[in-house]
Amino acid sequence: MTLIAAADGSALGNPGPAGWAWYIDPDRWASGGWPHGTNNMGELTAVLDLLRQTAGVDDDLLVYCDSMYVINSLTKWMPNWKRKGWRKGDGKPVLNVEIMKELDAALAGRRVRFEWVKGHAGHPLNEEADRLANAAAVAFSQGRSPDAGPGMGDTASVAAKVVAAPRKTAAARPAQSESPAAAPAASDQPEDLFSAMADLAEPEPTDTDRVIGLERALLSDEVRSDPASVAALLHPDWCEIGRSGRLWTRADLLATIVPLPAPVDLEVVSVDRLDAATILLLWRSIGSDGSALRSSLWVRQDGDWRQRFHQGTAEP
Repeated sequence: MTLIAAADGSALGNPGPAGWAWYIDPDRWASGGWPHGTNNMGELTAVLDLLRQTAGVDDDLLVYCDSMYVINSLTKWMPNWKRKGWRKGDGKPVLNVEIMKELDAALAGRRVRFEWVKGHAGHPLNEEADRLANAAAVAFSQGRSPDAGPGMGDTASVAAKVVAAPRKTAAARPAQSESPAAAPAASDQPEDLFSAMADLAEPEPTDTDRVIGLERALLSDEVRSDPASVAALLHPDWCEIGRSGRLWTRADLLATIVPLPAPVDLEVVSVDRLDAATILLLWRSIGSDGSALRSSLWVRQDGDWRQRFHQGTAEP
């Protein structure tokens, strides 16, 4: 028998509020995340939690992923990384190395096969995993904890329970005894891998970085495929004057938004901090249909940034 699941990750702003999820069926799924993380952290964590929760299952495991980074890391690159002391071919440290080591251990002795699927292409398991991962990221962007899900039923999701472990700094740790027989103090022990990962996550972005990241997120297929993700980034009184001159309300946009027909690049023109809670971002969109100059007004609301107004003007 083969147990079939999909695993996915999401990050609004990348890095930003991040989520992960795996999905087998309506009775077996899990999700979690962090207030600040990357898409790759989410993708890898989804696979790790799935492996841990299915550790007692004797069936073969087939995992659908839309991330070739995850698949190549676990099926092609990892053996060489291990031989080189967890360094890449150029000698640089492997990214996300702690979770990679945990995945290596979780895969040992398992009959696991990974298969790539195109994201946002209607694959039912991938769509559910994507929806749940997005929902977790959105929850963290709003200061809420996501639904951890039922897991495998009688096995609690380790990662889902520790979605926002407090960061530990060297200054906060008490000095350890130099005696080899002395056990480290309990407060020095990370609760689990995901507590330790908080220390390895990227530094908190500046407000400017955050706003630019969120603006990029609004162009991504991942966010535009989910109206709830879009809604989390827009102020309740949001409006837009589009390139055609049409005035759009928040309700108009949420009722019609879909992934862009072709990728669009964002080129920052200027960023002005109008006051402590207001940032004006001027940028240029460059796509297959030409370029446009755009202005986005971002305001701080409920501890994070929301777009309040947007206007685009086609360039000649």
